[in-house]
Amino acid sequence: MPSEEHELKDAPTDGVTSNVFANSSDLLMVSSWDKGVRLYDARKNVLKHSYEHQAAVLDCAFTADDAKGFSGGLDRTLMMCDFQTGNTSVLGSHNTAIKCVEYSETTGLVISGGWDSKVCLWDARAQNAAGSTRVQEGLKVYTAALNHNRLVVGTSGRQVYIYDVRQMSQPEQVRESSLMNQTRCIRIFPNGAGYALSSIEGRVAIEFFDPSPIVQKKKYAFKCHRKSGENKVQTLFPVNAIAFHPTHGTFATGGCDGLVNVWDGENKKRICQYREYPTSVAALDFNYTGDLLAISASYTFEEGDKDHPADAVFIRTVNENEVKKKLAKKKQKTEQ
Repeated sequence: MPSEEHELKDAPTDGVTSNVFANSSDLLMVSSWDKGVRLYDARKNVLKHSYEHQAAVLDCAFTADDAKGFSGGLDRTLMMCDFQTGNTSVLGSHNTAIKCVEYSETTGLVISGGWDSKVCLWDARAQNAAGSTRVQEGLKVYTAALNHNRLVVGTSGRQVYIYDVRQMSQPEQVRESSLMNQTRCIRIFPNGAGYALSSIEGRVAIEFFDPSPIVQKKKYAFKCHRKSGENKVQTLFPVNAIAFHPTHGTFATGGCDGLVNVWDGENKKRICQYREYPTSVAALDFNYTGDLLAISASYTFEEGDKDHPADAVFIRTVNENEVKKKLAKKKQKTEQ
């Protein structure tokens, strides 16, 4: 049975930076370089609401009940929007651009990471600052992921900071990425045991939080989003996006090659590859039931300023066989 797919109407007019599904519905927030944040009903293909910043928006997040959204970007402000009333307000600001926004259900706090080396906490109810911490001075926050109480922050300099959101004064661990080039995206396993990290050179690393040697032996990295050209010369594409399936624990990756791959990380196999999209895959996210995948095809300027296809957000209906782990075949014994 082929998967169905539709393109969202009223798409952003400049580069998509993030697409995030709600926690318990098919609402989808999309942030972009056109200064806008858009709220869609992804399944019905309806634009329900939009609001603007003063400059490009780099990330967005929902509250636990999906009633409000948060966003940040190049104007340095963290904005909050009440989707029921349409009212927006400024929750706080950084000294430079805000690159990452997360919402912690367990603490009720909004978390923002910026290019000013700060990770800040904000109380959305009281609309004030609730604390902040710093990664190493001079490092920019490039990506962040949150699962229950664990926050993982990826920075320039290939540093990875692991925090407990209930105690942010010091990180639990500071690691160096096992990949040799700049970190592009981090996402935490649904079971909370570790995270996947992608980089600009067509690689993904699978890492585990438990520092014990026996667990650390499980970590590995693999090549992906590469194309062989003439004389077997490979082109390596940045892996911009990672999204874990909420039920099966498999994950999708999207790259500047315009491709989306779905992986079984446990068995170290690729399950499937979707069709080639018109341009770079900039963002991915599964909805809460795992039967929809939002795919933002949006040129990320990895080859500089040039003519490129219009930005588009596709909503793919996901079949089970595209995301379910394959049963390992038993090795048959042969008699000598």
